[in-house]
Amino acid sequence: MPKKHHNVYVIELSPGVLYDKKFQKENWGFKRSLPCYYVGMTGLTPEERFANHKEHYKSSRIAYKYGLRLVPELYEKYNPMTYREAVKKEIELTDELKKRGHGVWSK
Repeated sequence: MPKKHHNVYVIELSPGVLYDKKFQKENWGFKRSLPCYYVGMTGLTPEERFANHKEHYKSSRIAYKYGLRLVPELYEKYNPMTYREAVKKEIELTDELKKRGHGVWSK
């Protein structure tokens, strides 16, 4: 049986992300009044992965530049999980937040 040591995580992004051309292109039609998020998955703890993003170590440009804080209320109920479960949940969580009107980056 696969080990459950992967996690999904959600980072709140600063309002500056609203002016990022790539973010805008990926998120046409989102509600600018709602928070924007970065959704990811990792074999680390969400806290360790967020620290890596902010230290610019194997980081997403969006998470590094605009990441403010982790939002555990959006992800902690799912963790930990297997790698396959985490890959699937990252997609589902991204889609769910986008359907609610949030701008989301997940790359």
